[in-house]
Amino acid sequence: MKNVEIYTDGACSGNPGPGGWGAVLIYNGVEKQLSGSEKETTNNRMELSAVITALKALKEPCYVTLTTDSKYVCDAINKGWLNSVSYTHLTLPTKA
Repeated sequence: MKNVEIYTDGACSGNPGPGGWGAVLIYNGVEKQLSGSEKETTNNRMELSAVITALKALKEPCYVTLTTDSKYVCDAINKGWLNSVSYTHLTLPTKA
């Protein structure tokens, strides 16, 4: 299975306010950059959007090393918060 490194970040000006997110995926020395923005959002939403979009960009199952500065994202993964979330209503921001 492939090993992919993912680096993510999200931010907004005001909370809520305009915001954006970015993700870099690296496989075998090749980088793919993803980004997006929203006119009215929250910081946590942008942080999660970066991770979700990066994971959705994977074309096959992979081992992933995720690097983030977001305690919210770390807690969502490490404390199992994502196990109880319904993904059917999740909407992602549009690409910038």
